[in-house]
Amino acid sequence: MKRIILIGFLLLTSIFLQAKQDQKAKDILDKVSEKTRSYKTISADFSFTMENKEMEINEKNEGSIKLKGQKYSVDLPDIGIKVFSDGTTLWNYMKEGNQVTISNVDDESSDLMDPTSLFSIYEKGFESKFISEKKEGNKTLYEIDLFPDNDELQVSKITVSIDKATLMINAAVLFGTDGNLYTIKVKKVETDINFPDTDFVFDASKYNDVEVIDFR
Repeated sequence: MKRIILIGFLLLTSIFLQAKQDQKAKDILDKVSEKTRSYKTISADFSFTMENKEMEINEKNEGSIKLKGQKYSVDLPDIGIKVFSDGTTLWNYMKEGNQVTISNVDDESSDLMDPTSLFSIYEKGFESKFISEKKEGNKTLYEIDLFPDNDELQVSKITVSIDKATLMINAAVLFGTDGNLYTIKVKKVETDINFPDTDFVFDASKYNDVEVIDFR
């Protein structure tokens, strides 16, 4: 569950380079990737919905993400999760239990948990297919389906919609192999903000009596 949530959020401000793609999908994704890579930093606010009709679950949460080169931070206040990475060290903070775990980025089992790697996620095994160009309010959106060739992501399909005018991701829908449907909607995106490097490091002094578990 936590893994799916983080992957979904990180997909919002990242897009990918190469895969088994139809030509139209490839052309669009190349343009999005080129533009996204041109920014020194990216930050986004988003909403996240998890639905499971069979279990009558419909939950909505809010969150934010910051990216700066190989550094990133994710804040999911509604579920009490914060993730920080300075490119070398990874901190996962859980409000419930007031606990932070520390590990080396290189020790993570999958690069897919690193939003910086998502710029080339297609190289790790995705097929993409252009679906449509549609209007939504005052926006024109490209819709592209992504199909993983393994079960590492725990999703059967990801549908991304891309703003034609800005070439930024507007939304992503993840079809979980667990029967859950995860929808992420971008509410606000800002680029090239001067974030200090301290934004990407967990500061234990800001959390009274935090339990630190160091796996390094």
